[in-house]
Amino acid sequence: MKEQVEKALDKIRPALQRDGGDVELVEVGDDGVVKVRLTGACGGCPMSQITLKQGIEKVLKQEVSAVKEVVAL
Repeated sequence: MKEQVEKALDKIRPALQRDGGDVELVEVGDDGVVKVRLTGACGGCPMSQITLKQGIEKVLKQEVSAVKEVVAL
């Protein structure tokens, strides 16, 4: 599942990088919880929770059916 999550994150990265940020995969749990770290401009952005839930989590759930939730560390 980790490989599938990485592939899905690779689809999201260009949009984040255009805004000066990025996303780093920290852990993929057996329970379907994916832990990520938002870096660069995304790390301190007030909109980061929206990016996380409506952007990253939405895409990961569409691409990898086993993903239940995405949380930022």
